[in-house]
Amino acid sequence: MTDIDLITTALALVAEGKGILAADESTGTITRRFTAVGVDSTPDTRRDYRTMLFTTPRIEAYLTGVIMYDETIRQAMGDGTLLRDVLTRNGIIPGIKVDKGTTELANFPGEVVTEGLDGLRERLAEYRAMGARFCKWRSVIRIGDSIPTRGCLAINAHVMARYAALCQEMGLVPIVEPEVLMDGDHTIERCEEVTTATLHHTFEQLAEQRVLLEGMLLKPNMVVPGRGSIEEANPAAVAEATVRTLRRTVPAAVPGVVFLSGGQTPEQATANLNAMNNLENLPWELSFSFARALQGPAMDAWRGKAENVQLAQELFYHRAKMASAAREGEYSETMETATARLSG
Repeated sequence: MTDIDLITTALALVAEGKGILAADESTGTITRRFTAVGVDSTPDTRRDYRTMLFTTPRIEAYLTGVIMYDETIRQAMGDGTLLRDVLTRNGIIPGIKVDKGTTELANFPGEVVTEGLDGLRERLAEYRAMGARFCKWRSVIRIGDSIPTRGCLAINAHVMARYAALCQEMGLVPIVEPEVLMDGDHTIERCEEVTTATLHHTFEQLAEQRVLLEGMLLKPNMVVPGRGSIEEANPAAVAEATVRTLRRTVPAAVPGVVFLSGGQTPEQATANLNAMNNLENLPWELSFSFARALQGPAMDAWRGKAENVQLAQELFYHRAKMASAAREGEYSETMETATARLSG
């Protein structure tokens, strides 16, 4: 694949009015979420749940791509149709999570590093042959009294840049996801400070590894107060802090920023994205790559029961529609009345 092909795919993933569904929860993560709604986590229930999402009528109006987990990209529906083919036949680009999760970072108490570089080139070749056109790698940055350290930021940035370079070598668009967690009682100012440092390290290493910026996407956290903070930040404050951080750290050559929701409610994440897209002179497309902020209401409604599939799909469609409106700066609280009507 040429540089032009990478750029074309990256631009397609941030097409106007659309975003990316993150359906790449690991087996452990989705098991915890299933347990919370009373569903046993098995290969069959996980397949059924993701089939429900992927076959939602007209969902392609709001999604450009879907990030899958290794299990999902190999699974087929009851009629034998591969889940990845369900996406492509509706014009949705298949993607794949390729990191192998975090482990404690030696000599850096309380900090972690993401693993998965070993054998990555071979795994990328396999996924490319399966039809994947983009990948995702997540690093995790914790905020605490004395963390993150410069060493933690540097090693995670280096690993992400190596991943991104390998992806582009194999003709796959890398999504780089350095997530500063909401966990803690820190202020929005502290989150901005850490996010700024994280992104500075990230793009320094991307340059060192000669990653084509025009052929990648960034998936960062929004700049928000910690979950345990007594401080509240309205969408205007979140938008100003987040975009200010991006302007200071993210080159204009990057075609798009696809935000994670990071533990925010669907309404919070959507309102914050909407506020950002009402700011002027943005050099990048600001879009979404939500997981729970798109799936949450649908999973709560589904609960593993076939009779709940239609309602769950309607709720999933509604959340995608709301995120699409925020993508264009056209979202409003009054648009959420459909959720209450469907749920009721």
